[in-house]
Formats: sequence, C-alpha cells, structure tokens
Amino acid sequence: MLAFVSAYVAVFLLELPDKTTALTLVLSSRFRGRPVLAGAALAFALQAVIAVALGSAIRLLPERLVAGAIAVLFAVGAFLLLRESLANDPDEADAAASGARANTSFSRAAMVSFGTLFLTEWGDASQVTAVGVAARYSSPVAVGLGAFLALMSVTVIALLVGRKLRARVPAHLIQRGAAALFAGFAVVAAVQAVF
Repeated sequence: MLAFVSAYVAVFLLELPDKTTALTLVLSSRFRGRPVLAGAALAFALQAVIAVALGSAIRLLPERLVAGAIAVLFAVGAFLLLRESLANDPDEADAAASGARANTSFSRAAMVSFGTLFLTEWGDASQVTAVGVAARYSSPVAVGLGAFLALMSVTVIALLVGRKLRARVPAHLIQRGAAALFAGFAVVAAVQAVF
C-alpha cells in the first residue's frame, strides 16, 4: 500500500502543473472528452508499464539527449499552435475548433490523444519518479497502478477545466496560451539539454 500511495502522490504532484495538463487542455479544445480520455488511458497505462518494467534502461539514457529532443518537440508544438491561432480570423478559429470536435471520429481523436500524450510523457519526471519508487519498494504492480491513476486523475481534472474554459474563453486564445506554455517548456528543456 505504501508503494501505491508513494507513486500516486509523487506522480500527481509532478504532473498537476506539468505539460500533460496543458496538452490535455489543448486536446479537449480540439476533440470531445471521451476519446481524449480513452487515448490518455492507453498512453498512460503503457507508460506506467514501461516505467516499471524498463526503469533501469531509462536511467541509462543521456539526460541531455532526452531534454534536447523534448525541447525540439515543444518548440515545434508551440510554433504550430501559434501559427494556427494567428492564421485564421478568431471567429473562424473558434468555429473550426467546434467543428473539429463535432466532426472528428472517436477512434481518430483517441489515437491522436494517445500518440501525443505517450510521446510527451516519454522520459518525463513522473516516469522517472515511478521508476525510482518501483526500485525502492520492489512492488511493480502497486507502483504502476499508482502512477497510472495519478496520471488519469490529472487528465480528468484537465478535461473538466477544459470544458469550463471552452465555454468562457475563445479557442484561439486557448491555443495562444498553450503555445506560450509550450514555448516555455521548450526553453526549460533546452536549458536542461545544455547544462
């Protein structure tokens, strides 16, 4: 039980202010909540299994290489979000976001959510934390379950916030805010890659 609680609390506290929350907010502005949740569940289950099963291999990866790759991914994400939010008239962007939510199939939205969240979480602090907790308690099932449920808790919170945010804030402003946040994550990862 201690391994489960340790993994849950550590991962939850790391992820709540992390990029996963921001990314889930962006995904919820583009797709309906259920497919985002389904894609997230699959991505996080796989990440938890990988973190627990291959934790020692993750520690062998050069930190600078991982940080550099993450910096590039976030910089590209920031650029694409900003470009999309500036390319269209704000009213058209909001209508397009609503149309994308309505017209995108469940499976496509779930797969986009899965791929995006899975890649974003690769080598993340929460994954490394799950590895450390698993090594300390030698209880891989409890740690994997705790890490998975923590990630899903953060995702549900972000989806609920995203629903409320969509009702009050235009989609183009959410995209611009996410672009700024992603740019900040890119800078932090770039600094980690250099130093």
